[in-house]
Amino acid sequence: MQIDFISDTVCPWCFIGKRRLARAMALRPDIAFTVRYRPYQLDPTVPREGVDRAAYMAARFGADAKLDEAYRAIATEGAKEDIAFDWEAIRMRPNTVNSHRLIRWAEAQGVQDEVVERLFIAYFENGEDIGDIRVLADIADLCGMDGGDIADLLESDADVALVEREDKLAREMGVTGVPAMIFGNKIAVSGAREPDTLVMVIDKALAMADEPQS
Repeated sequence: MQIDFISDTVCPWCFIGKRRLARAMALRPDIAFTVRYRPYQLDPTVPREGVDRAAYMAARFGADAKLDEAYRAIATEGAKEDIAFDWEAIRMRPNTVNSHRLIRWAEAQGVQDEVVERLFIAYFENGEDIGDIRVLADIADLCGMDGGDIADLLESDADVALVEREDKLAREMGVTGVPAMIFGNKIAVSGAREPDTLVMVIDKALAMADEPQS
């Protein structure tokens, strides 16, 4: 079964959703899954060099008290998935086009899932700037890609238009928030759903695939 996972690399719920999807797939070991990560930019207006995250979040979402409450809720859910969010460590709010380009190239080399996982860990647990070409090249190296080649590609405009086109396509399909998942081209689900819910969706998508065409 193919699962299209539409997400942004600065979305904490996408990190949680990825871990929950992995647990759901483990509950169906007899199914051969292929997960493809599709780009979505929560805010494409962020400049390519990124911005100070604290100022960005305050301007976009308001008072510190409200943010602290949201952070606590996310951290609580993240802890259930062995995610240790470190909000204070995150200094930059990057533009995510470059990270999405890396994810796109990782698919061709069979390491897309690992790259996505390391991007989330780098940003949310280690506070690294995943808009920085050097950080992305290091992640590529860790996942068995050629970091030097990736750095050269990121210095160019290679596949920028393709990432932006996929982002636009997701919006045209009705995606207004992430994570969003499409199971077997049959059922779309939004949000970081619990594994038990995702298993029911997987079973339903399989049943729909087996139904005779009218």
